[in-house]
Amino acid sequence: MATFLNVNSVKLNKWQVALILGTPVAIGLGMYMFNRRSNCASDEATSGKQTSKSNKDTGNTRQKGKMETQTLSIDGTAPDSELERKKKNAELGEQLSPLKEANNYKTEGNNCYRNGKYDEAISFYDKAIDKCPTEHRMDMAIFYQNRAASYEMLKKWSKVKEDCSLSLEYNPRYAKAYYRRARAHEATKDMIECLDDVTATCILEMFQNNNTIMFADRVLKETGRIDAEKGLRDRVPVVPSASFINTYMRSFIADPLQTMEVPPSLVADTPPRGFLRAKRAFEEQKYDEIIAACTEEIESSEAESQFKVEALLMRGTFHLLCGSFAESKPDFDAILANEDADVTLRSYAYIKRAALFIQTQEPDWGLADFVEAEKLTPNNPDVYHQRAQILLLLEQIDMALLEFEKAVRLAPNHAIATVQKCYAEYRLALMTGDQKRLERVIKDFEDAIEKFPDCVECYSLMAQVLADQQQFAQAQHFYEMAVKRAPTNPALLVHQSIMMLQWRGDIEAAVALLNRAIAVDPKCELAYETLGTVEVQRAQLQRAVDLFEKALLYAKSKAELVHVYSLRNAALAQINVTRKLGIDMNSVSAMAQTGLLGQ
Repeated sequence: MATFLNVNSVKLNKWQVALILGTPVAIGLGMYMFNRRSNCASDEATSGKQTSKSNKDTGNTRQKGKMETQTLSIDGTAPDSELERKKKNAELGEQLSPLKEANNYKTEGNNCYRNGKYDEAISFYDKAIDKCPTEHRMDMAIFYQNRAASYEMLKKWSKVKEDCSLSLEYNPRYAKAYYRRARAHEATKDMIECLDDVTATCILEMFQNNNTIMFADRVLKETGRIDAEKGLRDRVPVVPSASFINTYMRSFIADPLQTMEVPPSLVADTPPRGFLRAKRAFEEQKYDEIIAACTEEIESSEAESQFKVEALLMRGTFHLLCGSFAESKPDFDAILANEDADVTLRSYAYIKRAALFIQTQEPDWGLADFVEAEKLTPNNPDVYHQRAQILLLLEQIDMALLEFEKAVRLAPNHAIATVQKCYAEYRLALMTGDQKRLERVIKDFEDAIEKFPDCVECYSLMAQVLADQQQFAQAQHFYEMAVKRAPTNPALLVHQSIMMLQWRGDIEAAVALLNRAIAVDPKCELAYETLGTVEVQRAQLQRAVDLFEKALLYAKSKAELVHVYSLRNAALAQINVTRKLGIDMNSVSAMAQTGLLGQ
């Protein structure tokens, strides 16, 4: 859950892994090559007036080598002047073949289309279809596709789909028919069918058409959004791994849930109940027991409850960590509504509710809660540190740096705040192109490591900076130092795997690291997602789908769910389309690994 973890655990940019692997930004599937039959690429009924390049004239009536510019017909197959020639030949008694007659009707239809006479265009395409012998499959595909274009202008979407489908029966690899049918599916909100058709178009165009790629990206986001909304309703909350929770908790330096001491007089020989049971479970890292124990405290009578506010804060925190935002917010609200509650507890309720608002994509509310927390506890370093992390994620780098500086000034021994301040300085140095400042930042990182030799984040953030500067060997050294100090932190292994792809293009090493990340933390959403993206590149599409399904189990925010559902849907569409088109994905993968793809 990136918004309230330290920067080392920040989720990758949406298409970062795909870009590293050389896959297209739009759908992260790779650019697949294959032997393609004629795609009739010149027959677009919506292309309007086009001007051909000058061509050498081979006619007997023109001088050899003379060049002439002509206006093409709407489907690009012949100049409109051809129609006049054919009419004259017909007047002289020349017998037109059925195919030539069909093409004459098509040309008339194209003229009507360009003039906005779509019903008349349809009548001419009807005649072309009736007249054309069915063995002329490519011509039949063009006629149906052109008629679909006219129906599209009339917004008769069922007719568009029907004609595009008929066109594809005659030419199963007709990119424009897939594209037009995809647009009709989008208009009728049939998004899965739309995704399959636009994916087919991308493949048939070998990912060379930016308009198609942008269309695919839009469709993927929409399918991801639809699936995420349903997924949020149906999801079963999962308590994250101990590594995830510990990383989150370590980003606080004065959280009362971690610092409070229970008076010995309250510790009885009998097993503790309520909040005391939750506190013991927290100390023993039995995190699955905490929500139930806190609920026991909250639901007890006022006479029995001594730690109701503490229980609300702890339960709200763990609901937040589980991604149960609807359950988390009432707990924080209850604390904030209690004016008699301890000021420090109320301040942390604001801080953690702020993180909740960021996760639910309500940043203004989140930042407003930090203002209230600051009013209550103006000398609390956690207010400034947690706000700095969120500002950094919101790309407000200069403001984040100011907040990190306040946190470090109040808590000079706060190792994570110190090194994250260095990271913010690095980001600003990059943005401003300040080379001297960049050199100072590297020295600041070195000083932080010397001051806090046991802080994992010091090594991991230094590694990320070095990798960003393409100093991969040095970055590898610092990743190894970080992993040595936190061998069960899967984020370190995931980032290291991505560096391996950047550095050496070593997919096998990256896969080994990602599998290791999953082994040390079977609940690591980022590891499943990244490995799934790598498997797409290796053409192991069903394996990728399975990994994305795993990632969905542990995704927490709507934004995470949208992203992973989009990746999963892209892989499913790729499976459907490659089977339909009869493409051998193993040969595609081989070409990808020899560098023939993504050039």
